[in-house]
Amino acid sequence: MVGYVEALTDPSYTAQILVSTYPLIGNYGVPLNKRDCFGLLESFESDHIMVEGFVVSEICKKPSHHESGMSLNEWFVQHGKCGIEGIDTRELVKIIREKGTMKGILEVGHPKREELLSEITLVEDPNKKNLVAAVSKEVPVVYGNGKKKIVLIDCGLKANILREILKQDTTVLRVPYNTTAEQILDQNPDAVVVSNGPGDPKILKGTISTLKTLIANRIPLFGICLGCQLLALALGADTYKLKYGHRSQNQPCVEVNTKKCYITSQNHGFAIKHSSLPKGVIAWFENANDKTVEGICHKDKPIAAVQFHPEATPGPNDTSWLFDDFLKGLNNE
Repeated sequence: MVGYVEALTDPSYTAQILVSTYPLIGNYGVPLNKRDCFGLLESFESDHIMVEGFVVSEICKKPSHHESGMSLNEWFVQHGKCGIEGIDTRELVKIIREKGTMKGILEVGHPKREELLSEITLVEDPNKKNLVAAVSKEVPVVYGNGKKKIVLIDCGLKANILREILKQDTTVLRVPYNTTAEQILDQNPDAVVVSNGPGDPKILKGTISTLKTLIANRIPLFGICLGCQLLALALGADTYKLKYGHRSQNQPCVEVNTKKCYITSQNHGFAIKHSSLPKGVIAWFENANDKTVEGICHKDKPIAAVQFHPEATPGPNDTSWLFDDFLKGLNNE
């Protein structure tokens, strides 16, 4: 019902068709393009619509909200993106829940089934491509002017991750995903954060190699979503593709030690294989629904990561304390 602007601008959705189960989408339109004090678009997770397509049951053509700048349809036209309405999205989701995530196309009209089947075979599997290269910043960017220096590896960064880090007394250097370990170490950072992003983490061999070097140098590391998977691979664990993926604003996650349950925002199609966790690495969080690993931490090294989105947008703020704990930990060293 809410949060579609944030979801549609999430770089993790690159090359994906997003289906909304709520029947009416767009009733509050799209916010005006206002930028915050850091130069980031308010209410947006990036500067563009990132999904390849959007499927809804009904779109609201006359939104009503005092901050609305345009309708959802006008926004899609502006960005040259595709959407389709008049679909029984709840029935579609039932099919996806049975068959799993699959390749798809948007087609208007009444094409023959044989034509559709022929056309779908031509659709390339996006997980076989380096999607991160298309959404990562190409040059470093500096934000803030605080005491602690944080290098943020941009694998398809959601803007609110950056905002949450900048709330503290930090200077953030946002670097491309293929920045080398030597280039990062030359910055003498107090910590490194690895962002979310799209696609299969195993494709990013260079980033994994960089993280291995940073781990060997005992640099404090914190990963989110794809960043969690990349850190797991760098530590020697394995990842695999989920049949359904986790994409919603209400995924329950349990902190293993405390047994506390948090409601989290999620968007990922890959997960960490629990049985592959090496010595010293423990499962920090697990999903209450399917028991998959939702976070890891190291017993002896300053490394922690979560599969969900503590920065929310959209979704609840139950786990925003993770940013506070991570940055406070740097102050206590």
